[in-house]
Amino acid sequence: MAPAERNEHTRFAAIRARLEGFAPPPGPASWIYEFALFGFKQGWACLFGGLMLALLIGTHLFYPEDVTLARYDFLTLAALTIQIGMIALRLETWEEVKVILVFHVVGTVMELFKTSAGSWIYPEASLLRIADVPLFSGFMYAAVGSYIARIWRIFDFRFEPYPPKWWTVLLAAAIYINFFAHHWLPDIRYLLFAVMGLLFWRTRIYFTVWRERRWMPLLLGWFLVALFIWFAENLGTFARGWTYPDQEEGWAMVSPAKLGAWYLLMYISFVLVAAVHRPQPPTR
Repeated sequence: MAPAERNEHTRFAAIRARLEGFAPPPGPASWIYEFALFGFKQGWACLFGGLMLALLIGTHLFYPEDVTLARYDFLTLAALTIQIGMIALRLETWEEVKVILVFHVVGTVMELFKTSAGSWIYPEASLLRIADVPLFSGFMYAAVGSYIARIWRIFDFRFEPYPPKWWTVLLAAAIYINFFAHHWLPDIRYLLFAVMGLLFWRTRIYFTVWRERRWMPLLLGWFLVALFIWFAENLGTFARGWTYPDQEEGWAMVSPAKLGAWYLLMYISFVLVAAVHRPQPPTR
C-alpha cells in the first residue's frame, strides 16, 4: 500500500489491498490479471471525470426542455454533489481536494479569457455562471486534476532522473502565460515543447500495478493521457457541453491539433500535483 493511502485511509486502500493479495497461477493468468487490475485502477482514478462525461452525454440526450432548471445549472449542481460525495465517502484525500481547488481557479481564469477571445463558447443559457462561463466548466478542469492526483497515489509513481523543481515550475508558468499571450504575441508553444523535451527526455516514470514495478518515458505517459482527454473532449463537444467555432453549424471532430494544447495543459496539471506529492526516486 502506498504511503499516501496508509496515511489518508481512503476507502480504495482496502479494496486495493484485497485485489493485490489475489494470487492467480503464474504465466498467462497472471499477465491477464495484471492487465485487468491496471484497467480497474485506471477506471477508479477516472471516477470523477467519467461521471462528469456521463452527465454531459446523458443530459444532452435525455434532459427535458421544459424544466425551469437549465441544463448547465443542473450539471453544476450535480458536479458539486459528486465532489462532496467523494469527500464524504473518503474516495479522495484532503490533499487531493486542495489540488482540485487550485485546478478550479486556474481553469476558470483560462475559461473566462478564452471565451471572451472566441476560442470556444458555451451555447446554452444558465444562471450559475461568471460572464460567459457556466460554473460546471471548472469541474471539467478539476476532473483532470483529480485523475492525476489519484493515479499518482494508486500507482505509487516514482521518477528518475527528475529535473530541478524550479525549472519545472518556471516552464509551467511560461506555458500558462503563453495560453493567454499568443493572442497578441508570437505563439512560442514549439519552443516550450523543446524545453520540455530537454528537461524530461531522460525521465522515466515508475509505477506499480500489482507486484512488479514497471516504467515508461514520462513524455510518453503525458501524451497518452492527453490523447485520452482529446477523445473525452470529442464526446463533450458532441454533447454540446461547449463548442468550437467550426462546430456551430453541427458537430465535427475536434482538430487533432488540440492534442498539443492538451499536452501542454497536462504538463501544467502534472506540476500542480507534483507540488503536493513531491516526486520521489524509485526505491532500490
